[in-house]
Amino acid sequence: MEFKHTSVLLHETIDNLKPKDGGLYVDATFGGGGHAKYLLSKINSGTLIGFDQDEYAINAAKLNFADLLAEDSDPKLKLVHDNFSHLKEDLVKLGYSDGIDGIYYDLGVSSPQFDQADRGFSYRYNARLDMRMDQSQELDAYQLVNNSSQKELANILYKYGDEKFSRQIAREIIERRREKPIETTFDLVDVIKAAIPAYARRTGGHPAKKSFQALRVAVNHELEVLQTSLEEAIALLKPKGRISVITFQSDEDKIVKRIFKKYSEVEVPRGIPVIPDDLKPTLRLVNRKPITASTVELESNNRSHSAKLRVAEKI
Repeated sequence: MEFKHTSVLLHETIDNLKPKDGGLYVDATFGGGGHAKYLLSKINSGTLIGFDQDEYAINAAKLNFADLLAEDSDPKLKLVHDNFSHLKEDLVKLGYSDGIDGIYYDLGVSSPQFDQADRGFSYRYNARLDMRMDQSQELDAYQLVNNSSQKELANILYKYGDEKFSRQIAREIIERRREKPIETTFDLVDVIKAAIPAYARRTGGHPAKKSFQALRVAVNHELEVLQTSLEEAIALLKPKGRISVITFQSDEDKIVKRIFKKYSEVEVPRGIPVIPDDLKPTLRLVNRKPITASTVELESNNRSHSAKLRVAEKI
């Protein structure tokens, strides 16, 4: 079983965590395990907990990291098949309630998920509309496209995809599904192309790109679970513990930036000579501006072009 995926900002993400022997670390988005492999190479002892809601990724990891998972009674790597929004709950179940030394997120969809045609993530392959990262989840893109109202669809496309033709696309979806359900990715691509003016289709990449992104984000509740998980992660960090987050969309980056700011900048009332502990900041920003890919990485990995890395440390 292969899960080939070139990790973005690999060294920057892990090196900024400053991994140490004996530490407890969390990979919130295990995927192909590229970041995990590098982190584990940096420590002689310690534990890494790898989260992924994608069963395919977990099964691939069980094979590709079998030696680490099969170590003595306390293996260096442990896998959790769950969404990272359940971070605290799952760590407690595993017996880790005293905090963590570091955590990192590589957000978005991995290359293997895009390349698996039957997952319905890509407009390049014809498949049933799915887009679920967690295959046990009931809601999928088919239900969203065929059951949502015109207003709901337009809001999804605009809010999560910044699609300026969101109303036209939503209207076309409603018209088409009066005849029959929109079942496949290619069915949806045809609808989108019909809704977008010809002049707009000639520039800006594939006309369905923004709509597919928006539906995927909505199906998987990506922005909502990110906010929940970041709040839990910050609370779980030990003093001097660090958090690294790679984003690929502006909405994701805005959430990370806002939450990091919330915990690193505290407004203190005037006239207070000594700042009370409950008013002191919780985080220190390691990088004021996001870290982006080097020229070398940009040339070798197309996915890195939109990547932004933000890092913070628990005070």
